[in-house]
Amino acid sequence: MLYEPTRFDALIDAPWVPARVEDGIAAIAADADAAFDPTALWPAHAWDAREKPLPLSGLYVGAAGVIWALDELQRRGHAESSLDLAAAVRRPVSLERATPDFAADEHYRPGALMSGETGALLVAFRLTSDPALADDLHALVLGNVDTPTDDISWGAPGTLLAALVMGEWTGERRWDEAARASASALRERRGDDGLWRQDDDYRGFSTLHGVAGNTLALLRFAPDPALASESAAVLSRHAFCEDGLANWPGSPRPQLRRPRDSRICLQWCTGAPGVVAGAWEFLDEDLLLAGAELIWRAGAHRDEKGHGLCHGTAGNGFALLKAFARTGDERWLERARRFAVHALAQAERSAAANGRRRYSLFNGDVGTALFAAACLDADPRFPIVDVM
Repeated sequence: MLYEPTRFDALIDAPWVPARVEDGIAAIAADADAAFDPTALWPAHAWDAREKPLPLSGLYVGAAGVIWALDELQRRGHAESSLDLAAAVRRPVSLERATPDFAADEHYRPGALMSGETGALLVAFRLTSDPALADDLHALVLGNVDTPTDDISWGAPGTLLAALVMGEWTGERRWDEAARASASALRERRGDDGLWRQDDDYRGFSTLHGVAGNTLALLRFAPDPALASESAAVLSRHAFCEDGLANWPGSPRPQLRRPRDSRICLQWCTGAPGVVAGAWEFLDEDLLLAGAELIWRAGAHRDEKGHGLCHGTAGNGFALLKAFARTGDERWLERARRFAVHALAQAERSAAANGRRRYSLFNGDVGTALFAAACLDADPRFPIVDVM
């Protein structure tokens, strides 16, 4: 068994109507504007807030991520925010420095892109172009080169992406040098088995935690056909295949199930969606399509996982957009749009049940809005990782 059907629902039978999708995106953005408080920022969902100081401030589950999403939707012409986003981001930056969202996590480093100070400062620099923020970011990137957790969330792969985008934004040579140091260290730490270390017993494959994301970052730094071929071979070697479908474990295992909870994951952070989304340009095409087909057949995540990007319906849908980008086959775009219609409806239903929306980029409504916008634009770029 490549996934657990009881954890998924059939997609709703509703048509793709662009005007309705635009209305859904606008409703999410307007609600986020209305729910914002300059001091308290946004209400935190219980899962996002676990063991974290409030209000949440960072990129992954906090205010910086919501602000980035609102700005991105605005830049792409899908929603207009009534907030002064450049002013709004200053408090999240201050909070992330003083009381980081993930300070209690054993992997925490200030330099982490997704779960540290770097993400919040990147959002703030994008909105303000403050040179002092650039100086602070540069120090964080250099300080993260030797972080032992080699993934986009915590380690050098994430801050390599940060250095690259800062180089694009500023044109300053120091960012090229910082990116080179990060890429060199990342290459040197790759194991003989083609994997990178994320934890004592974890060597992952996905975009967020492993081979797909680390290779993506290195290829963004410099094209390298040999690296792409080696990573494709690693991902092929560790795929679980059955009847033309494919999934990947979180880390090399004799089985797909996770030891800690006996679950099989099929989500962006762990499993085929994250492998397809990160490795879509270099993965063997038959294997990529086998992973995408499994995602399509599984359908939408149930409300336990939700509609969001990291481990929900929208994140899985992005893998279908990647299949469209790789093949040009309109069927995959149509399938991604079916996921978007379901995810928007799922977000509405969840908000009605809970009395409010969920305010975070990777688990909440604004991330789902970004996926819907990507489907409108036929744009496969995944938030933050592909678009900053």
